[in-house]
Amino acid sequence: MDSLWNYFKNLFNKAEESSPSQPLIHEMISRSAEEREDYRHWKNTLVCRRLMDWLNDQYAIYRVAPDDIDEAVDFLDTPSSKGFVIHFNKTRYSKRDVTHFFDFLKEQVLGLDYRSQISDLRTYNRADWVETIERHYLKPGPRIRKEPQDDGRFLQKYGNIMIELELRNDRVFNLRFRATSYKDSLFKEPRDFEELMQEIMV
Repeated sequence: MDSLWNYFKNLFNKAEESSPSQPLIHEMISRSAEEREDYRHWKNTLVCRRLMDWLNDQYAIYRVAPDDIDEAVDFLDTPSSKGFVIHFNKTRYSKRDVTHFFDFLKEQVLGLDYRSQISDLRTYNRADWVETIERHYLKPGPRIRKEPQDDGRFLQKYGNIMIELELRNDRVFNLRFRATSYKDSLFKEPRDFEELMQEIMV
């Protein structure tokens, strides 16, 4: 009983000490066999197709009329970072659907000669809610790092890719997808983000 009490006491103490640099919980993402099977089924559902079509349509609108996109999405476009954020708290998608979409985006990127650097989960005690961030971080695979008989600069394809799913009190808040490239003489220019969007949305 004492050991159980000490466990809970330590957990609450950690909650008080939680900060942006020190999460209450930090662990690797692990999906159960049931979750993996459910995900395999989900990929072939209308929900998955509808999400991809909607995101595709919103990106097409953004490129010609940025002010006309849906309030549930924003796009990032800076010299070093490109991406999007979907405000799932403004939609009716379930936590299951969004979690599967989060993993689906990772799978799509892995199909582009990328490798998974880390998939982890961090939980923070905020003032008004408990925040959980699930993260997939991917980098270009070693096979595409350099081209033979080239000028020796590294290929970076679309840059490093971060996919983050944010939950507040275990409810889906938003999903962020960001490709960050290097502006350095050691690296070639990254490929267009538009091409990445076409690749992951097929």
